[in-house]
Amino acid sequence: MTRRSSIMLLLGLLILSANFPVTAQPGPEKDTRKAKKLIEWGWDEPDTKFMRANIEKMEQFPFDGLVFHATSGKGENLSWETWGGRKFAPDDFKQAVEDLKATKFNRLTDRFLRVNVTPGKVDWFDDDAWASVASNFGVAAHVAKEGRCKGFMFDTEQYEGVTVFDYRQQKGKDKKTFAEYQAKVRQRGREWAKAVNKHYPDITILLTFGYDTSLWRAAKPKDRSTAAYGLLADFLDGVLDACTKETVIVDAYEFAYPYKERKQFEAAYETITKKALDWTAGPEKYKAQVKAGFGIWMDHKKKGWDVADFSKNYFSPAEFESAVRSALEVSDGYVWIYSERPKWWTNEMLPKEYVEALAKARTRK
Repeated sequence: MTRRSSIMLLLGLLILSANFPVTAQPGPEKDTRKAKKLIEWGWDEPDTKFMRANIEKMEQFPFDGLVFHATSGKGENLSWETWGGRKFAPDDFKQAVEDLKATKFNRLTDRFLRVNVTPGKVDWFDDDAWASVASNFGVAAHVAKEGRCKGFMFDTEQYEGVTVFDYRQQKGKDKKTFAEYQAKVRQRGREWAKAVNKHYPDITILLTFGYDTSLWRAAKPKDRSTAAYGLLADFLDGVLDACTKETVIVDAYEFAYPYKERKQFEAAYETITKKALDWTAGPEKYKAQVKAGFGIWMDHKKKGWDVADFSKNYFSPAEFESAVRSALEVSDGYVWIYSERPKWWTNEMLPKEYVEALAKARTRK
């Protein structure tokens, strides 16, 4: 038997023995046994064509869903082009929808189309350009809905010099106050939500960063006009203003990447569900529609990634199991596993001990 065959057999046994139950206690003040969901997302992020060709192998790993991207017939990646001046049409991603419809998903039930704030060069006060942005997110929602996906992984991180949420970097900051930008950004959030809900009324949206990022590293305490993500809260307020009651927004909390202890996840849960109520202009709708989730970075950058000597890794298999279990216990529903060097879908640099740890984390101690 080859090494790859042995690993695949092990995975099959793990699946059969664990049967993927998540019977852990849910977040604080909750009393439900509803199953929690493990989502995969990393540098091995697949497109629809890859999933269609490899779904049987992918579903041998202990995940309930994944994050993917959609490309057009001309090769444009919708995830990286959505927040820009280029206006797409649903037909541009017809093949991606066909791939999703043709793929026989069984275990990977919760699939999320990645959408970013890139290329991010659109001015908040440019009505024509913003009409294109809203339309593009409507197209993305169409792909997710028609492709039988759960919704979006909305990556609000400002990549590649993007500064859409930083008031200090806005070209009109010398003529318009921060309050004026706040009002316009909130308006754009409403337009964004309406465009998305038009195609997908009951969408689930995972956020990499939520409200607490709006004051992250602010140059002046409690002054969002001096923070890199200072306008994000206003945008999200607009989304909450206009989104349907069926829309679910999950603060998937990327700040949890290095967490190892349950108390860290509990503190983050408190931040998402209670402290954030002071940071939103719509606390009642926030309480009704925003849920808590967590991300865990398997090969965290604080250390390297060694497939033989696990003491050199940030998470040992046992620590990884413990962290994932705690995250599942505290989360309202979703936990996502991020990785760079280990590739789940192509089974590269992925020691079986970490696969076992993930499967074990889904069960009671």
